[in-house]
Amino acid sequence: MKIKSFAKINLGLEITGKRNNGYHEVKTLLQTVDFYDVLEFSPIKRNKILLKGDEKKISWGKDNLIFRAALLLKEQFQISNGIKIHVTKKIPPGKGLGGGSSNAAMTLYALNKIWGLDLGKEALMDLGRHLGADVPFFLEGGLCLGQGRGDDISPLSDLVSLPCLLILPSFSIKTAKIYGHFPSSLTSKDKDSKIIKFLDSRELGLLENKLEETVFCLYPQLKVIKKLFQSQGCELSLVSGTGSAVYGLFSEKKKAEEVLKRLKKSYTLHLLETLSRERYWKSLEIGV
Repeated sequence: MKIKSFAKINLGLEITGKRNNGYHEVKTLLQTVDFYDVLEFSPIKRNKILLKGDEKKISWGKDNLIFRAALLLKEQFQISNGIKIHVTKKIPPGKGLGGGSSNAAMTLYALNKIWGLDLGKEALMDLGRHLGADVPFFLEGGLCLGQGRGDDISPLSDLVSLPCLLILPSFSIKTAKIYGHFPSSLTSKDKDSKIIKFLDSRELGLLENKLEETVFCLYPQLKVIKKLFQSQGCELSLVSGTGSAVYGLFSEKKKAEEVLKRLKKSYTLHLLETLSRERYWKSLEIGV
């Protein structure tokens, strides 16, 4: 079985508090985009998990979220069959695009089918929460509101499909580094929430990423990219998550294509589009 494992962008991100265990409480808008890895699953007779990928910068050992997702299912449901998993990687790590979380979610989704476990979406989401805060979102897709650690997922009615220009800087950013430098004085209250206002109005221009101030202090070159997108007439430009990817959403594909031509000599760019929940699920499986 071959599965596409899509990326996400954050259309808005607010920090609402901090837990005693060190994790931050967030409110975030998560949106799938048509940028993906490919995971290929092949059953084997040996009781093993064999994981390989084509990206040398990524560990393909027991610490990989794909391996951990497969092992979680094997141990929880006492599966004696083995699986070989090969990953063709396109979503780079450390960019705020959720590639590892998406891979883990799609591993749960695929092995649920291959091993005949017949688990429903909520059960898979519960398992996903043991692996990472973003994992449950990829078992829903489309546009969602994430709360708590970001793993309390509420599906929202989808936006129209929008062209998305994505710039991928050469460097990665560790999520813990950004949260570690985030000042508690910037915590958002509901009355100030741009996300809540967006849910009423659907005006993209209202949205913000409250981590950007911290990200820009540490990586000022990302602020330059955001201002560049804004100067090109985008509807919304934000750092995705903790970065380092920066995106610009445009109202028209022609406009996005014009900006792509102007910027492609200076940056690593991808022209994508947002994926509705329906398109997301229709696009996942590419071969059985």
